[in-house]
Amino acid sequence: MPHAQHVNNVPFSSHAFIQLALDNQVLKFGEFVLKSGRISPYFFNAGLLASGEMLSLLARGYADALAEQMAATNEGKGEQELVIFGAAYKGIPFVAATAQALWLYHGINAKWGYNRKEAKTHGEGGNLVGADVNGKAVWVLDDVITAGTAMREVVEILEQAGAHVAGIIVALDRKEKGLAEHSAIQELGATLNVPVLALVDIDNLISYLAEGSHPKKDATQLAKMQHYRAQYGV
Repeated sequence: MPHAQHVNNVPFSSHAFIQLALDNQVLKFGEFVLKSGRISPYFFNAGLLASGEMLSLLARGYADALAEQMAATNEGKGEQELVIFGAAYKGIPFVAATAQALWLYHGINAKWGYNRKEAKTHGEGGNLVGADVNGKAVWVLDDVITAGTAMREVVEILEQAGAHVAGIIVALDRKEKGLAEHSAIQELGATLNVPVLALVDIDNLISYLAEGSHPKKDATQLAKMQHYRAQYGV
């Protein structure tokens, strides 16, 4: 059995994440029809973040972003509790891995929780598992926000449990217009009056394609990405 390569304690980088996502088919370039009917030159499938390496790098990105936010908001206030939340089902491994990364790399002992799709009728009951969110400011982790419908459902679940959303972090921001001139992420941030952050966005993808030091450099694909950004971007 081959020995595993140990990952150095280095911060998350968009370039490393993009490269790993391409290597694992999480990110693909080509032509893809979206639910909106748009023909996208790329597709991000978070369901394929299904290896220890991919999940660890993603969690490190979330953890670094959260630690930075905590440092900024806690300045002069002393240490404050951090509560993070993942929406069932995809968000559950994300939030669990991020809690571990926060402890390992930043010494932050975050509380974490998630919801069930269906409320449990026996035992402790209810549809929330893990950290008690009542009265807490909670950060929500997600992969990609498209229309924002699922995220609004998460916000409603948290508010019904007595929490309020402190902010949202997504893995990828497509930075596309919705029905209006603003993206779903911009609309969410404005509606909730909270920061909505992204680890990687379409501009990072374009920059990656424009570099000459990797095997995915393709002038045609780069032009398609730039055209799509100009047509639908915000």
